[in-house]
Order: sequence, then C-alpha cells, then structure tokens
Amino acid sequence: MRSYTELFRTREFTPFFLAFAARTAAQTISALALATLVYRATDSPLLAAISMFGPHLAQVLGATFLMSGADRLPPRSTLTGMEIAFAVSAAVIALPGLPVWVIFPVLFIQGLVASVGGGVRGGLLHGILTKNGYLLGRSVFTMSSSIMQILGFTTGGALLTFLSPRACLFLAAGLYGVSALLTRLGLTARPPRASGRLSVAATWRTNKLLLSSGPRRLTYLGLWVPNGLIIGCESLYVSYSPDAAGTLFASSALGMLVGNLVVGRLIPPMRRSRLATPLLLLLATPYLSFALRPGLFWSALAAGVASVGFGATLVQIERLMSLTPEEIAGHTLGLHSSGMLTMQGVSAALAGTMAQFASPAVAMATLAATSISVTVALAVARKRQNRRSDAAGDGERVPSGVTETEEGAREAGE
Repeated sequence: MRSYTELFRTREFTPFFLAFAARTAAQTISALALATLVYRATDSPLLAAISMFGPHLAQVLGATFLMSGADRLPPRSTLTGMEIAFAVSAAVIALPGLPVWVIFPVLFIQGLVASVGGGVRGGLLHGILTKNGYLLGRSVFTMSSSIMQILGFTTGGALLTFLSPRACLFLAAGLYGVSALLTRLGLTARPPRASGRLSVAATWRTNKLLLSSGPRRLTYLGLWVPNGLIIGCESLYVSYSPDAAGTLFASSALGMLVGNLVVGRLIPPMRRSRLATPLLLLLATPYLSFALRPGLFWSALAAGVASVGFGATLVQIERLMSLTPEEIAGHTLGLHSSGMLTMQGVSAALAGTMAQFASPAVAMATLAATSISVTVALAVARKRQNRRSDAAGDGERVPSGVTETEEGAREAGE
C-alpha cells in the first residue's frame, strides 16, 4: 500500500479516521480551555500544566494493570464506550460552579479510562490495514492529529476570546459524542485479538516479554523520554504566553504535520531507519532559545521547527513493530502509548514545578537540554549494543535497533 488513495479505499479506514479526527479536536479544545480555566483561577503554572497533561500520569496504572485488555477487549464497543466516557467527563468538568480541586480527580479517571485506548486503537489500525500499509496509515493519523490540533488550538484560542472556558468544554463534549457515533456506526464488530479476560497477570507477563529484549527496551525509551520532555516544554505555553498560547500550540502542531508528512511519505525506508536520532535532536534543540525569552514570532518559529522532530516517532514505531510478534501488536502499541503519555504527565509536572520556582522560559530550556542528553545517551547505548552483537559473532548486527537477532526473535515468539 503506497498511496493515500489506496488507504482511504480501505472500507473501515475512513470512518475510523474521522472518529479519530473528531476525538483529537475534542481533546485539543478541552485541553486549552481547561488549562486556561485553571490558570485563571489559580495563577499557577504547575496546576495549569498538570490540568493539561496530568491525566497522562494515570497511564502508568493502565500499563501496569489493564493493558492486557488492548488485545482481549472487542475494539468497536471498547472505543465507543471510551468516547462516551470522555464526553461525560468533559461535561462534568464544564458544570458551572464546580470547584477547581474537583477537576483533578475527574481528570485522573479520564486518564485511567484512556490508558487502554491507545493499544486498542493501534491494534485495530494494524488489523484494518495490511502490514505494508500500517506505517502509511499511522502517518496519516499523526498528520490528522497535527491538523486537528492546528484547527483546535486556533479555534479554541479564538473561542476563548468570546466564550468562557466552560462553554468550550461543553463543545468538546459534543465532539467526543460525534467520535462515539462514528465509531459505533462506521466500524465492524470484531472479536478480540487474543483469547482470555483482561487480567493483571497477563498484563505483567506481556510487559515483561516486551521489555526483556535489549533492542525493544532502547526503542521504548526512545519513544518515551526525549519527546516526553519536550511535551513538558509545551505544557508551559499557557504560562509562558497566556494570551498567545493557542498560536504556540498551533505552530507546534504545524511542525509535527510537516515532520510526519516528510518521514511517512517522502523518505525511503532505508534512509528513514537512520533518522531517529537526528530528528530527536531537532525536536529539542530549538527550545534552548527560550532561555532568551524570545517574542511571539520567534518562539512560534522555534516551536514549529522543533516539532518537525516528532517525525522520529514514526521511525521508532516502525522499528518497534519489526521487533514484535503480530499477535501482541495491540499490547505493544498500548505499552508505547501509556509509557509515552505517562512520561508526558511526569514532564508536565516537572516543568510546572521548575516554572513555579524559576520561570517558564528557564524550565523549557532545561527540559530541552535534558532531552538532548537522553537522546545522545540512547544513541551511544545502541552503538554499544551493536558492537556486543558483532563481538558475540551472532551474525546479525542490529543497525540502530531496526532488526533483532535470531535469539531475540525466538524469545519474542515464546
């Protein structure tokens, strides 16, 4: 599958894509509205950052206890139920007079419900498309996310000029309802990918299997840590520039769109496999300039250029799927999603804490420098792993973690 035309001719892809787009728009509008609501009420960069990305912290519980459900729950009914739950929670948060402190338990429950969603959604996409179409489909979903974020943050910023944050949250609840309807009517009722019930034991067992391989561990760390730290930078947009945060978010989303278009569609696979480290370095480096407190134009430009580096995720996802048995694809992608979102939540909390005691600009530059250090350390670790593989004489070097040794492949299939 080499073209977007072939992709959208796949029967279930279009409604699945539209449901995802509606959900992303809802998330974007609600996140900006919620962060604005909390910042106006508390004047706290930490609470504003946590309100926007804090629900991601619940993902670690989902990855630990619930992730076996990614392959053991029926996809259509599970995703429909999740969208309804998000619609209800957004409407609850939007209720007039609701104390600010009540928002955070609701957000925690929201994050817990979503923890399995990434795996279910990724596994379903893997099932709808052929294996050679998955990366193209994934890039379209990521580009859709970027476009809807651009529209959502731009629209959300404009709406907040005329409407209250609570009114914007009610709008987001309606968009979640649209996503639930598209999911229910547009997708086929499929059986679970794997047999058995959702269980803690099965979740731990598969997590242990996935993390037992050195190449997979490094790939997961590359997916979780460097970009999680940069999301921490983004979580400070509201406190860095309260009146222009929507512009910064939209610029970041535009950069992500460009990065995923170039990586997913224009770069040949052989060259693409070598781009993870350069793209991760690009993702962090422009944020060093925030230490100088640039104005809106330069800060928006830096955010846009940096976000081209989010294209690294596609490279690393392709690497991860090449190292993983197909029958646990949903769990594999769910662990990636939960780990990534957990790291984003941790980084948002860390960023907010640093901004509370220093400034948003200093916190953003510090997180960017840390992300660069982690990226370099992972690249060095990968090279050492390759050298050990060569020295062991197993005959199958792992070029940047793209392919696994025969021993690792047998282990993964057990």
